[in-house]
Amino acid sequence: MDRLIYTSLAAATSQQFNRTQLTNDLANLSTTGYKRANLTTTEAAFLNGPGHPTRFQPIVLSQVEHVNLEPGAIAYTGNDMDIAMNNDTVLGVQAEDGTIAFTRRGDLRITSTGTVETGTGDLVMAEGAPLTIPQGYLITISPDGSVFGTDSNEEGGEPILIGQLMLRDASAVQLTRRTDTLYEVQGSNGNGGDFPSGPAAASVSPGALEGSNVNPVEVMVSLLDLYRSFEMQMKVIKSSEEIDKDGARMMSLR
Repeated sequence: MDRLIYTSLAAATSQQFNRTQLTNDLANLSTTGYKRANLTTTEAAFLNGPGHPTRFQPIVLSQVEHVNLEPGAIAYTGNDMDIAMNNDTVLGVQAEDGTIAFTRRGDLRITSTGTVETGTGDLVMAEGAPLTIPQGYLITISPDGSVFGTDSNEEGGEPILIGQLMLRDASAVQLTRRTDTLYEVQGSNGNGGDFPSGPAAASVSPGALEGSNVNPVEVMVSLLDLYRSFEMQMKVIKSSEEIDKDGARMMSLR
């Protein structure tokens, strides 16, 4: 009886991480460039200890959100500062803690100090340093991530190269979501850092934004499955308690 209750409770607890993932995905259904997480599977782990070797527990071996880079819907805005990352391309940014991380957000804007940031306030990186735009320059971004500027005060001025966006092809690495929602290579443990670009060419689509790749129907179905599984496990625990009480009454002396 003890093993039955323990196994049911352990199964219910192990699914909490997946429920959190799905809830987060659903909450970011309309977030620009958001990528859903691949659900973490559970595995049966043997618990070593006194007694017979019959107790196993379903556990999540690694509670890390693996980012799914499948593309979302593209909306063409015509804004020169908007970019949508193509294929498995990610954009390097400087996180609030100063580390290098990556994102799929392409809603860029120029701050009052001339630096470029995403819609969430993360500094956009050029190769080697944060991207900075000279005052009064009009910006265009080419598909390979080259940033050109034209002096608005100079009539008929030629565009000049200001910097190169830190674009990386992430097709050859596994990215995980950090606590600040940015991405890093698996195993970085929150320390971020750059990584070698993959075999495909990193590129962007200027004048467009990528939407979330979350499928609301798929998420809702998965949530319903988890809730039904949780209810079943709670019923098993309740039934075990009732059986245990009935057994105790039968064994009691009259």
